[in-house]
Amino acid sequence: MRVCKAFLVGMAIMVMVGLGGCCGGGTTVKEQPITTTTTTNTTTLGEELKSLKDAYDKGIITEKEYNAAKEKIIKQRTETDKK
Repeated sequence: MRVCKAFLVGMAIMVMVGLGGCCGGGTTVKEQPITTTTTTNTTTLGEELKSLKDAYDKGIITEKEYNAAKEKIIKQRTETDKK
């Protein structure tokens, strides 16, 4: 009787371990599509430079900041227009 009981307990453990291994796997990870963002300028180069000049005239930015920003805007716009 003891042998039969030990055998049944052993078999139950083996079944549980076997089923646990089967049920836990097999999940797949769904790939997410790659998205890209494109920004479109809704203002013209002239409008941006005018807004920058207004900020300089009002004392919001310094002359050094104004000149650096102006060069950056012009450079970005001319590079974008070439593409």
